[in-house]
Amino acid sequence: MAGHSKWKQIKRKKAVTDQRRGAAFTKLIKEITVAARQGGGDPAGNARLRAAIDAARQGNMPYDNIERAIKKGTGELEGVNYEEVVYEGYGPGGAAIMIQVTSDNLNRTVADIRHVFARYGGNLGSPNSVAWMFDKKGQIYLDASRYDEDAALEAALDAGADDLTREGDQFIITTAPTDLHAVQDALRAKGLEPAEADIALTPKSTVTVQGADAEKLLKLMEALEEHDDVAKVFSNFDIDAETMAAVSG
Repeated sequence: MAGHSKWKQIKRKKAVTDQRRGAAFTKLIKEITVAARQGGGDPAGNARLRAAIDAARQGNMPYDNIERAIKKGTGELEGVNYEEVVYEGYGPGGAAIMIQVTSDNLNRTVADIRHVFARYGGNLGSPNSVAWMFDKKGQIYLDASRYDEDAALEAALDAGADDLTREGDQFIITTAPTDLHAVQDALRAKGLEPAEADIALTPKSTVTVQGADAEKLLKLMEALEEHDDVAKVFSNFDIDAETMAAVSG
């Protein structure tokens, strides 16, 4: 298990409080708004918007909230003008980190991100300092307890996916970014219901982080995730099961 997938496994084990749920809604609303602004309000012709709406529905966001966010993006309702940027840096143990940000005040946001890195023993880097270590991929998650691995792999490859791997209690199906929704639809047609699907920055190789560095790294990742302007965080770290159990609670 490594990088983005490892971090997702750790996050799923943490309790979801009402406060975090509200913060998640705020981030989803930003993503829907930006997606609608850039590609229009019809999810059938806007893959990014469709993914954002799917994520909002999986998070049990009320449809009225989704609809308002779309209308703010298309200009039918007054809304905030968000900008998007990707920050790059290094965490404890030499882990590369990519942070996707959506903000209405980038000066404030970058100062906050720099402070978080410094607090947990990391460094904010310059553009392209670590981006070359990652590839953009579509990722579809299936509950491994519900489906046979061989059957899931066959269905995924028939649907045009690149690969299927098992990580913990989930299968992760990898696709080209442009094929994500077509593969997702094909899987559903064969009776396999994705638990989640998104576009991720996946590491080309990983860095093993242990001990105190692993503890600080996970605190850094969590602090970045909790920032209101941070949409997604990706890394190339790998932590063994024993260390992960010790530091993730």
